Amino acid sequence: MAKKQRWPKSKCCESRDRCTRCPLRMLKEGTLPPGYTVKKRRLVKVA
Repeated sequence: MAKKQRWPKSKCCESRDRCTRCPLRMLKEGTLPPGYTVKKRRLVKVA
């Protein structure tokens, strides 16, 4: 079975230890969905 990818949160909660769905962490790990990026701690769609 394929593991379903978790969707990132729409905004970083700024916790000291980043949660697993943090958009900043997912950006760093390269696990953000295609067509999305992070600007000012918010998940945004690339134009």
